Amino acid sequence: MIKKNVKGKYCVTLLPGDGIGPEILAVTVDVLKVIGKQFDIPFDFQEALIGGAAIDATGEPLPAETLQLCRNSDAVLLAAIGGYKWDELPRHQRPETGLLAIRAGLNLFANLRPATILPQLIDASSLKREVVEGVDIMVVRELTGGIYFGQPKGIFTTETGEKRGVNTMAYTESEIDRIAKVAFETAQKRQGKLCSVDKANVLDVSQLWRDRVTLMGQKYPDVELSHMYVDNAAMQLVRAPKQFDTIVTGNLFGDILSDAAAMLTGSIGMLPSASLGLEKPGLFEPVHGSAPDIAGLDKANPLAQILSAAMMLRYGLEQPQAADKIEQGVLEVLAQGYRTGDIMSSGMKALGCRAMGDVLLKVLES
Repeated sequence: MIKKNVKGKYCVTLLPGDGIGPEILAVTVDVLKVIGKQFDIPFDFQEALIGGAAIDATGEPLPAETLQLCRNSDAVLLAAIGGYKWDELPRHQRPETGLLAIRAGLNLFANLRPATILPQLIDASSLKREVVEGVDIMVVRELTGGIYFGQPKGIFTTETGEKRGVNTMAYTESEIDRIAKVAFETAQKRQGKLCSVDKANVLDVSQLWRDRVTLMGQKYPDVELSHMYVDNAAMQLVRAPKQFDTIVTGNLFGDILSDAAAMLTGSIGMLPSASLGLEKPGLFEPVHGSAPDIAGLDKANPLAQILSAAMMLRYGLEQPQAADKIEQGVLEVLAQGYRTGDIMSSGMKALGCRAMGDVLLKVLES
């Protein structure tokens, strides 16, 4: 249960990060302030460093102060991290390491990434209308295990002097069980269909994954469970995406498949995500990256960040009505023909980042 802080407000830590992050997060905070007044949701916003900005200021991609601040919050709203500037740093010092560290530090093992075709943007998809119309998929990705965290890992020198790179894909029964539980409960709230994706034909760890998910399925007789190999799942997402409702998979496969599902919608700039744990505050962020090439140019699309704030309200602060209003407001803005450059099409009205936020604010206040 979410508890307000001593000031009677919901404490939300803001992580602007890098690139377009500060721009889109500033617009989102304006939206949350309006929604907060309308639904009597008092916010206490506090800002902290992560990613490249943190590296420049402290030498670390996730300072200890940032992690502690997040742990003491009701929810964490992250914008974007990374950029060309830090690409040549050692891996442990790169911005992406900060992202992995905060997920692990907050024990955020479940990542929910929706891929929904909005009627107003259906022609933005690179696939035919009849293929994508009506697509509504939720990818539930395990986030703190698998090949990104397994040991041993690193680049080693063999006895012959040859370098050898190693990463280990590993899951325990308990890690699989907890993500499977989240996936089954998510499917119950949707269309009651869950597809578990693995590579059990060649990977032992995937065989354990399949066995545990199947066992968990016995507790959810109202959910139709199926299994699919990851290579086939990638093909089916493009061939016939409407067959999927909820997908559950491991860290690596989920990273790839959720991006593929995102592009069904026509723009990764429209998609939010939520990373959740058992008790700690959730982390809510857009799927897209930091887009350093357009940073500071007022060209960014803030809608994925705003929709991530809606997910924060729904899943993190238990404020579903406020979340509904933001989501409906975004649909109304799109219905009125307003577009940023990434989703622009003929006959639409082009806007920059700030102007798109202003239009949404007018809709929410009307």
